[in-house]
Amino acid sequence: MNDHPHSDGKPEAGDVTALLQRVAEEGDGLEALYRRVYGELRQQAASWLRRSPVTLQPTELISELYLKLEGSAHQFENRRHFFGACATGLRQLLADHARRRASEKRGGDQQRVDYDESRIAGEPNDFTIFDLSVAIDKLAEESARAARIVELRYFGGLSLEEAAAVTGVSTATATRDWRFARAWLIDHLGGMPAAGDGLAPG
Repeated sequence: MNDHPHSDGKPEAGDVTALLQRVAEEGDGLEALYRRVYGELRQQAASWLRRSPVTLQPTELISELYLKLEGSAHQFENRRHFFGACATGLRQLLADHARRRASEKRGGDQQRVDYDESRIAGEPNDFTIFDLSVAIDKLAEESARAARIVELRYFGGLSLEEAAAVTGVSTATATRDWRFARAWLIDHLGGMPAAGDGLAPG
């Protein structure tokens, strides 16, 4: 087993899956799992925190995420499912912190958020993480799967192929969901950057 991450910084899928199986079958290995994925999760957290009004450090956000996932770590089948759960957890935590901060400021000016340009290329957006999270929830009322694709891509850093695997659909179906979601979010948020993989809305 290769104990080194890929050249793109992501841990080997087989390594993570093996650790998840160890957690499920033997009830231990959770600490080793978290050490293995820490770098990638921290990168995701740092990227979103740079674009949010939340004043947490990435390590603090990841600690909260670990606590949130601790009771369900034995349920994840592989790396994709694990990072899918992380995407949901990160979105919820960031939205909760942003909501509390907005409440404390009592409607004062909030720092705006744009997307991680390493994954999503386009013009800066004019809405916050909280706005995006609320919009994803509303999108889920029309298409839960399309909303999940957005969550996995933006908050989990998954490719369309990986998001398709997590949601149990073909890449072609995930692509259609992604296009629908982008068009829906453009309509409801007033804008959305183009995907780095060149997909066009519509």
